Amino acid sequence: MKLIIGLGNPGIEYQFTPHNAGFLAIDRIAEDCGAVVANRRGRALTARVRLGGQEVLLAKPETFMNLSGLSVQALVRELGIEDVSEDVIVLYDELAFPLGTFKIFRRGSANGHNGVKSISGTLGTEEWIRVRIGVGKPALADGREIKAGGKDYLLAPMRKAELEVMDEVLDRVKDAVEVVLTKGVSAAMNEFNRRPEDPEKDSKDPKPKA
Repeated sequence: MKLIIGLGNPGIEYQFTPHNAGFLAIDRIAEDCGAVVANRRGRALTARVRLGGQEVLLAKPETFMNLSGLSVQALVRELGIEDVSEDVIVLYDELAFPLGTFKIFRRGSANGHNGVKSISGTLGTEEWIRVRIGVGKPALADGREIKAGGKDYLLAPMRKAELEVMDEVLDRVKDAVEVVLTKGVSAAMNEFNRRPEDPEKDSKDPKPKA
């Protein structure tokens, strides 16, 4: 069984914040499958669905973001997952990517994301599939970037216009996860990581910065 985890913080006050993009993505997948993520299992709210012809467990950790790894580790053990590099997919917010975008990676560093740090720490590896959902501010007309404001921005409710952009990207994230399940990570990266204006752009993982 595949395990698909969305990262976020439990509680109504965090529901529509940028930091809960992973939770929102899981809810969108569940909705499309006619399910509700409400069963408690492995310190998470879960739902068992069929997606891309496979049995999948959707999960939203209840441990709060910084301890996400505790829930992921518990679910991996409970499901008997032996190869996390192939059977664990994590959806989470990425401040470095503009709102309305996302990218798929086979592996990667935490890049300052505490939930990702927690997962890699408890699993003992960074070799797990990730879908990084952009929540950064778009560039201004003159090319300057709007500063997102870090933690304060991530934990503040999104505005109506931002929610509309997020709503659209969640459908594409759902489609991308389905392609990962049906065709594999490489095919999904090739299809979704390329920019429309630059179709020849290589979609391989970026080299880590020194």
